[in-house]
Amino acid sequence: MKLSLRWLSRYVDLSDRTPEQIRDDLTMCTAEVEGIEAFGGGLDDLVIGKVLQSERHPDADKLTVNRVDVGGGEPAAIVCGAPNVAAGQTVAVVQPGATLPDGLKIKKAKIRGVESFGMICSERELGLSEDHSGIMVLDDALRPGDKFVDVVPVLDWVIEIDNKSVNHRPDLWGHYGFARELAATLQRPLQPLPATDLPADGRALPISIEDAADCPRFTGIVLTGAKTLRSPDWLRWALHAIDQRAINLLVDLTNYVMFDVGQPMHAFDLRRLQVDRGVGVRRAREGERMTTLDGLERSLEPTDLVVTSGDELVGLAGVMGGEGTAVAEDTTELFLESANFHPTRIRRTSARLGLRTDASARFEKSLDPANAELGSRRFVQLLGELCPGAAAAGPLVDPAEWRYERRSITLRKARLDAKLGIDVGTDRVRQILEGLEFGVTDTKVGFAVDVPSFRATKDITIEDDLIEEVGRMYRYDNIPEQPLTSVVTVPPREPALWLAREIVKIGAAELGAHEVYNYSFTPDRVLEAAGAPPGQGDGGSEYSRVANPVAPEVTRMRRHVMPSLLACVRDNLRRRGEVRLVEQGKGYHPEVRDEHGLPREVHEAAFVWSREPSQPDPASPLQRDAHPYGHLRSGIEALLRRAGVEVSLIEKLGPIYSWAHPGKTVAITCAEAVVGYVGHLHPRVCRAFEIPLTTAIANLDIGALVASGRAAARYRPIPRFPSQPVDVALLVAGDARVATIAAWLRAVGKKLVRGVELFEVYRGAGLPEGKKSLNFTVTLGADDRTLDTKDEERYLGKVRDRAAEVGAELRG
Repeated sequence: MKLSLRWLSRYVDLSDRTPEQIRDDLTMCTAEVEGIEAFGGGLDDLVIGKVLQSERHPDADKLTVNRVDVGGGEPAAIVCGAPNVAAGQTVAVVQPGATLPDGLKIKKAKIRGVESFGMICSERELGLSEDHSGIMVLDDALRPGDKFVDVVPVLDWVIEIDNKSVNHRPDLWGHYGFARELAATLQRPLQPLPATDLPADGRALPISIEDAADCPRFTGIVLTGAKTLRSPDWLRWALHAIDQRAINLLVDLTNYVMFDVGQPMHAFDLRRLQVDRGVGVRRAREGERMTTLDGLERSLEPTDLVVTSGDELVGLAGVMGGEGTAVAEDTTELFLESANFHPTRIRRTSARLGLRTDASARFEKSLDPANAELGSRRFVQLLGELCPGAAAAGPLVDPAEWRYERRSITLRKARLDAKLGIDVGTDRVRQILEGLEFGVTDTKVGFAVDVPSFRATKDITIEDDLIEEVGRMYRYDNIPEQPLTSVVTVPPREPALWLAREIVKIGAAELGAHEVYNYSFTPDRVLEAAGAPPGQGDGGSEYSRVANPVAPEVTRMRRHVMPSLLACVRDNLRRRGEVRLVEQGKGYHPEVRDEHGLPREVHEAAFVWSREPSQPDPASPLQRDAHPYGHLRSGIEALLRRAGVEVSLIEKLGPIYSWAHPGKTVAITCAEAVVGYVGHLHPRVCRAFEIPLTTAIANLDIGALVASGRAAARYRPIPRFPSQPVDVALLVAGDARVATIAAWLRAVGKKLVRGVELFEVYRGAGLPEGKKSLNFTVTLGADDRTLDTKDEERYLGKVRDRAAEVGAELRG
């Protein structure tokens, strides 16, 4: 939002403050200022000129040769192409050697054989507006030769406010609100808005309000004698300074009042309304459509508010007026609407239609209903000044008869001092609050503070809000710094959330996995690729549908984390040959409802390990298997042990999840309960997601893990002596379980075995039919000595002697 310093100065004396000081005042006491910039700068070389004579150029029909008095000496000959230049005009002239605001340097030139000594300027060439229809014609009272900036009030400073810092302050969406803040900050008087008397009777249109909750106040007044004149310079320049385009007096005044007192309003051409049926505001009906001022036809829904005249829709309430009732060049009678609407309803309509306007930006902030009447009176007053003959033809119709019931809040002086950490004097507190137009009455404990209506809609509701008002106007930089003292209590740990984060942290460290964050929303195409179409789900269960999706295609709530994670693999594989991902999050099962009637939540940690398959090497039959399943499986077991959870793996999970290979997926169990699974990704799903068949997946149910319990943490000191790895190759039956063999290898070595890791499964040439070779690295170690080769030989001897216990044979 932009503010004009010249505009603010109409209400509070800022003559002794520099723009930089005002920037600091606002930043420290009211709102964050993003920047300041000059308006009308670069015009120091401009002078006032008087056109003495204007004749057609001898060699160009659209050019004129003008003799212009620029003060002293001979008149200057200036060739001009503007259609409106004429003798007797007072104009703005740039002489040779001067530079325009856009950087163009003016030189003496010969145009179609005629020498030209300067340039007569339009407003756009001077950066004062977008008007380039002709030269700028000034007041005849100005004297030729005077500096333009000394006699024409154009110079201004524009202050840009960070909108986020005033979202809670609807009173600050106009210049008058900021002028009030500066007056209180600088302890100066605030100029009141001019008083305006309105007729008690006369012409009036009946107004109806369908629902007072949707529209707390809707006022209207009939104006006659209006004309669509060109707005005066000061008004057009004020609007242009804050990036608003000037159109004509009637439209410009509605914009000016909105940026002046913060009240949006709309002027209807009275001829285009059904006068005998009046004006109303109601909800739109199913299937209704209307064309707004931007020329677009829009489909409406029953959640939208519309302004009607009889059977016609004449405005999208709080957002934009209708095209059919817009002010035209021959408009002389107006119906001026100034209303107040429910902020949430306006925000939803604006967001749904993608139609954000200056009006909707204000209504969605909870405007003060009192502003409706204030804006109308301000418009009538300005129109009467700028358009002689224009006046209100009747009373201000206000069917809601809204009245503000003043609310009082107790402000305890002791609490104020304790919160701010300083004793702000009683007189200073009263001065601050009264400067902000609060009513203040002394009490035994402090003050009874009456909140004005413009601060009561969204901002000031409790005692601490008043303490903030005193603190910011006292200025926080005036409060000395003090060390904080407080009792800090460690919050209770939520077991499921802690375990999920611990699993992800260990997974990232041990497996080298990258954590992924996905929405809980998922598109249908992802579910279909995972083999779980939205109409089917797990076991035929439905997926919850999102009522207000963040994107048109993201319409479902996921049941499990895995499909979302699988959708991330393909793009990541384009950048590297191997991808390891982990995500912890929630899925939602609508067939099971909680006590609030909401879908049951499941908390999961999902892993995906995918790599491009390696090319087989005929010279190396013992080449390591390219599929990462074995690594992921042992990694999941290791990270669960690190997290204090003892698990085991059984043979097959079964066809529960459509994305898991039914013959190559094993269940993870803890205390005889299934808490997850690890296995191969189903080939059909690999093809659907366009990722390699060499993809392994794992999933852990956090809730089930927590319910199964964790082992007590045991401290083990860091080994003082080095460990010794031993490679063990065992020939086993083709259906032998890796977990069984690994557990047996630990038992054989008793206390010396530190770890067992499978590094290869070989089913190649040289092995008997129906057999496979499981190749492990067994890590040996002792707490009291360094092991030697004899220890390794004794361990291998025990393995050889007892291998028959598990139907195995030691190879090599």
